This record gives sequence, structure tokens and C-alpha cells, in this order.
Amino acid sequence: MATDTAGRAAHRVSGILLNDRQRMAWLRLIRSDNVGPATFRDLINHCGTAENALAMLPELSARGGARRAIRIASKEEAERELAQARRLGARFVGIGEPDYPPALRQIDGAPPLLAIRGAPETVVRPSIGVVGARNASIVGTKFAAMIARDCGRAGYTITSGLARGIDTAAHRAGIESGTIAVLAGGLDRPYPPENVDLLDAIIDGGGAAVSEMPFGWEPRARDFPRRNRLIAGIPLGTVVIEAAERSGSLITARLASEFGRLVFAVPGSPLDPRSHGTNGLLKQGAIVTTGAKDVLEALAPISQLDLFSAQTSAREPERPASPAPPPDEDDRATILSALGPTPVDIDDIIRHTGIAAAAVYLILLELDLAGRLLRHPGGRVSLSLDV
Repeated sequence: MATDTAGRAAHRVSGILLNDRQRMAWLRLIRSDNVGPATFRDLINHCGTAENALAMLPELSARGGARRAIRIASKEEAERELAQARRLGARFVGIGEPDYPPALRQIDGAPPLLAIRGAPETVVRPSIGVVGARNASIVGTKFAAMIARDCGRAGYTITSGLARGIDTAAHRAGIESGTIAVLAGGLDRPYPPENVDLLDAIIDGGGAAVSEMPFGWEPRARDFPRRNRLIAGIPLGTVVIEAAERSGSLITARLASEFGRLVFAVPGSPLDPRSHGTNGLLKQGAIVTTGAKDVLEALAPISQLDLFSAQTSAREPERPASPAPPPDEDDRATILSALGPTPVDIDDIIRHTGIAAAAVYLILLELDLAGRLLRHPGGRVSLSLDV
């Protein structure tokens, strides 16, 4: 392996392994209706274990006003997906386990369960994201390859989205040192099709592919922003090369900034539409990047931080507590009247209603499972008008 100035190439993360029964329950829970990462975390906190949560889903959703029974993923469905993973040489890793990407643990709404194919040591090393235009120029792809090679030689893995253009160039150049491909669909549904061979080369070269989506899931347009969240969350910083305005790469850059990660932008010609987004990032304070040295110097202090011992609230306790009693109906009505279509902070709900925080969180969980609550960035919530 190349010189490890990142200082973490051989480091293995501590954590608590899920047993087979727990992993099955976690998979069933996250694949059930109306259960996203934040809801999963709240269910574990309230119910103690994923098994308890599965048993309580019907009651909780009914208390939230669900009009029909909530769909709960069956054991048979979970067993089929686990078998698909084994056939592909993949595995499901929980957020508290050693092989979960350590920096990703830190973000709000991190996937509780991640499907990973490839080398486990690759996903726990410090990483740098490289993203940009699909219709990249020759100069852009060359620069992406240079950044990926030089950062790889310094001990970082390269994280990108397997897309055409900049992503492809970064992945190819990062194969020797290790690269992580984040997929918008299931691990068995890589996109675009012409990069299937590249994905195989990444895996064969000691890299990895990750996805939070179910096996068999064909990626849709709305799945790519969700994928971009992982691309922004896995690395310590993200380099943007040739990104048009309103592009997916700018979504990744915005998310990286929200996560407290460094954002690097490569300046380009103001006459090239592919550089309008990156030049805009520079105006907003992104780090001017003309070579890997700019990235490595900025990330050097961050790469030494101990992201690897972080705990997660989604970890199952050794002795699960008994679930709290149902909230008072008057409290439920008060919170419903306080909510509307405009997102608000949960702390504001607590202050406005005067209801105990535990009761507020439980009522919001019930509404969420009933499909009546929308969650927004920053932990804000609003009432769904579609129900």
C-alpha cells in the first residue's frame, strides 16, 4: 500500500457485532413501510430492540391514525435478501459494527444497515469524495484521475457514485489504492450498465461497493439524491470537478457542508456551463483546489481525529427497557394542532406545547409510522397533507 499520511489505513474500528437474529430483525424493520433511518433510531430507543419494534409497529401506527395496517417485512423477504447478498459476496453491516464507515456514523439519518460488497478494510479507512459532471471534459477527467491517484497514494480511499464522466475517472484512478462506489439501486443493480465492468474491477482491486437500497432495486431519479447523501457522508471532504448549476454534484457538496465536511472546488472557465456550479461553490467559500496538495493539507488535521470510537443511538442495549406507556390523547391532539405543512424543529414543538420531550417524540413516532409525518433536514418535521 502507498504511504499512509492519512494515518488510518491499518486501523480497524471497534464496535459490537449483531448476531444473526438481530441482523434479520434489523433488516425486516428497515424494509418495513414508513421506517427510515430516523424512525428506525427512534423505534430502537423506544422499544429497546428491533424485534420488539416489529411487534409494536401495528399498535404504534394505529395510535398515530393509520388508515390501513402497516406493511411489515416478513422473515421470508429478509431471508431472500440475505441469500441474495451471500450469492453476490456481500453482507449487511449495522451502524454500530466495526465494518461500518466511521465518518458516515456521524451524519444525521445515517442508514442503520448498509449493504457492502468488497474489502471491509476499504470502507473504514479515511476517504475523499470526488464528484462532478457526467459529460466531463478531457481536462476534467484528467484532473479527477490525478486527484484520485495522488490522494490514494497518501492513504485515502476515493468515494464516488459510479456515474459517467468524473466519477468513472476517479474510480479508475483509485482502484490501486482503494475506491468506494456508492450505488443508487441495489448492489445487484449497478448503474449505468456500461460501468458494470468497472464495478467488478473495483471489487477485484480491493475496493468496495455500498448501498442502503434493497437487492433487486432498480435506481430511479429520486434515488440519486439519497445516494448523494452517502457520497457526502462517507468521506472527510469532497472535491467537486466540473458541476453545472442545479446538478447532483452540487447536492452532494451542499450535503457535505451540512455534515460539517470540507468542500473543495476546482475553478473552471466562466464560459463553460460545466464550471458554473464549481465557480459558484468557490464564491460560497469552498476551498480553491488546483491539485491534491490543497486537499491533503486541509484534511491532514481532520484525518487524525478519532471518528472510529463513536457510539450510535441505534445500537441495541444489552438490557432493553420496557416501552413507555401510550401518550395522553389530549397531548396527541395538542401536537397535531401545533403541526402544519411548514417544517419546524422538534425542540420548538416541545417549548410551544409544554409537553414532556419523551411524549412528544413518541407521538411524532406514531404519526410517522402512520404516514402522517414528514421528516426534513436538520431534524425538522411537518404534517403530511397527503393523508
